[in-house]
Amino acid sequence: MLQVKNINVSYGLAKVLWDVSFGVREKEIVAIVGSNGAGKSTTLKALSGLIRLTSGSVEFQGERLDQIPGYQVVEKQVSLIPEGRRLFPFSSVLANLELGAYTKRARQNSQSSLGNVFELFPVLKERQGQLAGTLSGGEQQMLAIGRGLMSMPKLIMLDEPSLGLAPIVVLKVLDVLQKLNERGLTILLVEQNVQSALNLGHRGYVLENGRVVLEGAGKELQENPHVKEAYLGIA
Repeated sequence: MLQVKNINVSYGLAKVLWDVSFGVREKEIVAIVGSNGAGKSTTLKALSGLIRLTSGSVEFQGERLDQIPGYQVVEKQVSLIPEGRRLFPFSSVLANLELGAYTKRARQNSQSSLGNVFELFPVLKERQGQLAGTLSGGEQQMLAIGRGLMSMPKLIMLDEPSLGLAPIVVLKVLDVLQKLNERGLTILLVEQNVQSALNLGHRGYVLENGRVVLEGAGKELQENPHVKEAYLGIA
């Protein structure tokens, strides 16, 4: 479904990604894990059209994404849930959700999508008139995911969805991602919480210093000696 081939990305003279390649199959959860500064967020920004590639290519369902602007990437039914949630804090929950349905296809189906989001996150229905900035961290993450779902994506990409959340809330968010995947949604997950991400992911890639150094099934990577020592604290 998604094919990333030898992408390179630089910020000015500083090269951040080095020949990164990976793939995501339809209805699969793929995790990209690694430490801070490994290039995980840069990878998602490159796939979303927020930053340009120096070289390489990104294809989604056979169409190039790296040659079009970010808003057209969303029209191809690829949605990014960014790190830090990036909500509009002084707008209501409902307004934030409605802003997610700005493409023509999404606008035509916005009421149906809204119903699906409220079914998935009942707390958002209860608080739809509340300002987004007054929600708890977990509720804001739910809202960010809900806003992404309003665009009717076939693939959602999540950047550090567990960041700053209490462990019990993290479990709730991961459970929602599992449910979405069971309903047929393809998921690309970037996470510092390596164990949780590899538990959830069908497959995973380990990114270090802008390079893919390991790949494999989620369970296999958890048993990899390097992953156990470097990320799971198991010698």
